[in-house]
Amino acid sequence: MDKLINYVNWGKIDYAEALSRQTELFNQKVQAKLHGKKDISQDFIVCEHNNVYTLGLHAKESNMLISEAFLKQINAQVFRINRGGDITYHGPGQITGYPILDIDALGLGIRDYIDTIEQSVIDLMADYGVECTRLKGATGVWIDAFGKNPRKICAIGVKASRGITMHGFALNVNTDLNYFNYINPCGFTDKGVTSMKNELKKEFELDQVARQLYGKFIKLIGKDK
Repeated sequence: MDKLINYVNWGKIDYAEALSRQTELFNQKVQAKLHGKKDISQDFIVCEHNNVYTLGLHAKESNMLISEAFLKQINAQVFRINRGGDITYHGPGQITGYPILDIDALGLGIRDYIDTIEQSVIDLMADYGVECTRLKGATGVWIDAFGKNPRKICAIGVKASRGITMHGFALNVNTDLNYFNYINPCGFTDKGVTSMKNELKKEFELDQVARQLYGKFIKLIGKDK
């Protein structure tokens, strides 16, 4: 545990429960800040979900390519939520991150915060020998972004109020990529999705990767001392 940012792993958790828990934490921190509290806890929360599709505030229903009946067949749920971004998938083998942070106290604006998450993933993937980058106009982390086979390994969608964040990122580690075939991921029809397992042909332990990502994040914002 870092002195300033707590690493919290909720393990495998139902999406509805995780949404309720993070919403409660988010609201508590917003209220604390409104009442002038200065030492609001900083929590870097990670977890893993069962199959679920989430649609952001401006997501298009047409980017969901399957019917309700088929959703039941593949044992998946759908939630419309209040983050940015379009539609994405969460499921087993994926690290879903919900950092609930006071980014004002960290000296970050919302764009800086998103950039820091992206750079944390880029730095982590470099340690595994996977070259990633950003793609203008397409938040997240990409492989071969400007080549013939652009594919996203990490999606990002956040909400912030009074400098407090919720929602976050989804890093594909051992994820079953078939579930992305049923949507236009993040609204794109001309770009693919990948995972660490797909790129490196082996499986990884989720908590280990999540802790490494947390380490990259706190190092970038200078809270690792």
